[in-house]
Amino acid sequence: MPEILSPAGSPEHAVYAVKGGADALYLGMKKFSARAGAANFSAQQLRELVPYCHMRGVKVYAAVNTILFDSELEEFAQLLKELCAAGVDALITQDLAAAALVRLLCPQMELHASTQMTLHTEYGCRFAQSLGFKRVVLSRELPFEVIKRLSENVETEVFVHGALCMSVSGQCLMSAMIGGRSANRGMCAQPCRLPCSAQKAKSKSEYALSLKDLCLLDDLKPLESAKVDSFKIEGRMKRPEYAAISAYSAKKAALGETYDRSLLENVFSRSGFTDGYLHSRLGKNMFGRRTAEDSAAAAKALPKIRENFRKEYKRARISFSVSVKNGEPLRVSAHDENGVSADYCGAVPQKAVNNACDEPYIRRQLSKLGDTFYELESVDCDIDEGLALPASEFNRARRELVGKLSQLRAEKNTRYVRFYDKPYLPEDTGCRRAKAFSLRINAFSAAQLECIDASDVELVWLPLGAEGLKSALARFGERKVGIAMPRFAFDEAADVRQLKNAAQMGITHILCTNFAHIAIADELGLTAHAGMGLNTSNTLALKTLERLGAADAVISPEMKCGQINALGSDLPIGAAAYGRLPLMLCANCPAAVSKGCGEGCAVYDRTGRRFPIKCSKKRGYVELLNSDILCLSDKTGGLKKVDFLQIELFDESAQRAAQIIDMFKKGKPLDGATRGLYYRGLKGYEAES
Repeated sequence: MPEILSPAGSPEHAVYAVKGGADALYLGMKKFSARAGAANFSAQQLRELVPYCHMRGVKVYAAVNTILFDSELEEFAQLLKELCAAGVDALITQDLAAAALVRLLCPQMELHASTQMTLHTEYGCRFAQSLGFKRVVLSRELPFEVIKRLSENVETEVFVHGALCMSVSGQCLMSAMIGGRSANRGMCAQPCRLPCSAQKAKSKSEYALSLKDLCLLDDLKPLESAKVDSFKIEGRMKRPEYAAISAYSAKKAALGETYDRSLLENVFSRSGFTDGYLHSRLGKNMFGRRTAEDSAAAAKALPKIRENFRKEYKRARISFSVSVKNGEPLRVSAHDENGVSADYCGAVPQKAVNNACDEPYIRRQLSKLGDTFYELESVDCDIDEGLALPASEFNRARRELVGKLSQLRAEKNTRYVRFYDKPYLPEDTGCRRAKAFSLRINAFSAAQLECIDASDVELVWLPLGAEGLKSALARFGERKVGIAMPRFAFDEAADVRQLKNAAQMGITHILCTNFAHIAIADELGLTAHAGMGLNTSNTLALKTLERLGAADAVISPEMKCGQINALGSDLPIGAAAYGRLPLMLCANCPAAVSKGCGEGCAVYDRTGRRFPIKCSKKRGYVELLNSDILCLSDKTGGLKKVDFLQIELFDESAQRAAQIIDMFKKGKPLDGATRGLYYRGLKGYEAES
């Protein structure tokens, strides 16, 4: 049966989840956790939790799944050392640098690819495996058929319960761009849960970006048959009682038993649950928000849950062998279902005055396991007649054996991975050389390129399948035209076929908007260029991309200029310098739900700001763009070490695109433009600009 993987936002959450029946826990440390708002764990708390879990056969996974900056790599390496010493079972990571450090410093540590890596296709899973990831946490937007196909060839973890973000995990910049609190750094402020609408008049009364909570517990048996390895529950920011009842409900469902769905819904939901992505039932029924009625139901449910989970979940079987012999000390041995055993030697029995020891009496004393996680399997007795021992002696034997057995189980289930103290950055790492930048254009259509002089740009990108590719190749030449790959793929095989057709026309460059595309480029012999969606934010990630064959990389827009300039890799780097940055990548269109499909779709927040929607509905996704246009045409001096600047076009005309190029050539400003995070940076992190 797949494991039930529960969230542990604190030590209290962990205990509740274990008592609920969780088979494994995932937790965050005080830093580098994608849930920085949870209490999380200190090194000492983790050292105490691991044996508690391991004696019960529960695994512990540490989620160190934020993007990393160069200034943090040393601290991250030291945290890896602490995690190895604590005996955690696996690490969940997002950043390529994190994977590189694990492979270098603790290569025997098991790695799980975080859902924030946006892995959702066969090539994406292959990419993860090539980096040493044992397990892939799949994107939550996948239908059953895709999950089944992917689970055939890689160990998979699938979210089955808990909150759903409107954006695909790892591809949300909304909180960062609006308020400086980065989801990729674990500090999401959840602006998507605030009122907004695809109709401006309703922007204060609708919640067009808030999805109901996920619940797939009724689908666990089909998911098990699809070879999913782990059923993951979201909720490190929720109450401990939620951890208990969600684990218990999932365990019951996985066993094919009934569970109290109403209690599960009462403890936390947003107007109920949804299974829309799994069954391809998108639309209005997937949307919901937390109401006063939801909160009131939770207040009533919590006392009942606390009472139900005071006792241990029975997760081990214990067998006793008892020897009561004349003139010999009492001997009791115990073993569990895995053959772990312990022995007890006690008092010498006396001649019975009234009641002699017999098997029912001994079984009665040894079966008092109510306050432990053991249940009695068997008692085998070898008893001489006419002998007596007090009940306290058997109680002492039981307590001592349970303690010994539990300690031995913890030792058996804990694997301490060796940590190697060694340099992890090459000696030549230092600030990048300064050089003049070139311009690249990521166009939404070929028509936008008609007024641009080919000599003004280094590369132009067109979407896969875009009309006008032949004319663009004729105008700019094969060396200057590339394909921007789709950001999400429900039919990757069809995308690869289209890409092969483009290659036959002369295309040799692809903009990799997902890690899968690096593997595709390698297989097809194309030149890979790492796009913004890969969240590249440090030197080690750049060096990994270079090793994997990438020609260059667009740096994460969540970095400040000073951080970018200090990067040490020789791999050419670029920065998004113009355009409406994509704030969300969505598999469920908020405009289509609210008012139906049409031209000029957008979402309006409660202040009336308009966030345009970039539609790729034929491929199954849309992008919510920023209300403000990023423009650094007059501020390029701050990006002293970038090799190219990328211009992102959306609804600009061909004439406007040419004007934008001219603005960058002459250093002219754009009135009302935003500078993004290049100068103000993220909250919770200080760096020189």
